[in-house]
Amino acid sequence: MRIRIVDAFTDRPFGGNPAGVLLLEDGFPRDAWLQQVAAEVNLSETAFAHPLPPGGEADWELRWFTPAAEVDMCGHATLATAHVLATSGLATGTVRFAARCGILKVTAVEDGSLVMDFPTSSLTEVEPDAAVERALGATAKSVHDTSEHIGDLVVELADERTVRELTPDLAALRGYARRGIIVTAAAEDPSRGYDFVSRGFFPAFGIDEDPVTGSAHTALAPFWAQRLGRTELVGLQGGARTGLVRVRLQGDRTLLIGRAVTVVDGELLTAP
Repeated sequence: MRIRIVDAFTDRPFGGNPAGVLLLEDGFPRDAWLQQVAAEVNLSETAFAHPLPPGGEADWELRWFTPAAEVDMCGHATLATAHVLATSGLATGTVRFAARCGILKVTAVEDGSLVMDFPTSSLTEVEPDAAVERALGATAKSVHDTSEHIGDLVVELADERTVRELTPDLAALRGYARRGIIVTAAAEDPSRGYDFVSRGFFPAFGIDEDPVTGSAHTALAPFWAQRLGRTELVGLQGGARTGLVRVRLQGDRTLLIGRAVTVVDGELLTAP
């Protein structure tokens, strides 16, 4: 059984966010096996997909697992899966995925990038939580809760430097009742090619820090569009390892645009 490791939201190996991709022929095996494979791959997400009968509303069914749990939405592993389908000749133009969060469309464009059509997350402003601030080691300018498919807190910090230098107490964050914490700030110098920065911490799901979280940008897009007055923006996410996510806000849908590179193409020797 063929398995790939794909670096998403980057145009070069060893950048962006790596994801495992496993294409299946006849539906999903038992959940326990899928979780074991994801734990063995040990990346922030491993995507599993199988083709659906023609004529339906989707072409492939798609699921995502962290090393510890299944998640409702994942951007970078969706990008990685679409990249594998495109480079393998299994899909051209637009591919439609049936997932827990609904139908997701990904379109390959001429410049080599992939455009993902995701639901825009809602944002509800909430009071800063002193325990979260202590765990982050930073004071929040604002805090927003996101929709159920994401389930993150978006925490705005003072500036880009604060985001980059953050060293949170991950053990303290692990017990927090959210999928993850996304910290963000406006870019210090937009001439560098990005409008805002972010980092994502998901210790409760077995991911201390996710290098580039595509799904989080369905919340970051409306957050920064309101503040910067533009619906097309570029986000830089990551600490030691970074990637770029171009976003285009279109009402209740957000387009996430990026590239991907396959870095490992191998064989999984243990069958379901």
